[in-house]
Amino acid sequence: MMDKEKHIQYWLLTAIDDSEAVIHLYEAGKYVQALFFTHLFLEKILKAHWVKDNDGNVPPKIHNLMHLYERTTLELSDDEKIFLRRMNTFQLEGRYPDYHASLHKIMKKTDTEKILTQAKELFICLQEKLQ
Repeated sequence: MMDKEKHIQYWLLTAIDDSEAVIHLYEAGKYVQALFFTHLFLEKILKAHWVKDNDGNVPPKIHNLMHLYERTTLELSDDEKIFLRRMNTFQLEGRYPDYHASLHKIMKKTDTEKILTQAKELFICLQEKLQ
């Protein structure tokens, strides 16, 4: 059975792995998929924080970044919280094919790049707060 620190490391390492996949998806022009994986790595690092801040070692099986954030002791800026809410848009892509098509029409390289930059900055911040 894993202890709390191993659970935290599991979520952190899988988040890092997903963040590396984002680079490949972006470079291949798969912008919506890159954003889906961006949501995923943010979700996983928030789940690491959930484990850190709660008695249990198994975070809730939810994908809403704000709901996860609200169940931690993290303190983020208003802009960071707005960003998390916006990122929830991209978790739907992998689950609903018709939604996927509509995102493909609006997500272009420059828009995706801006979001990925913000996500990377937030991810680094969340990593530092895990220490």
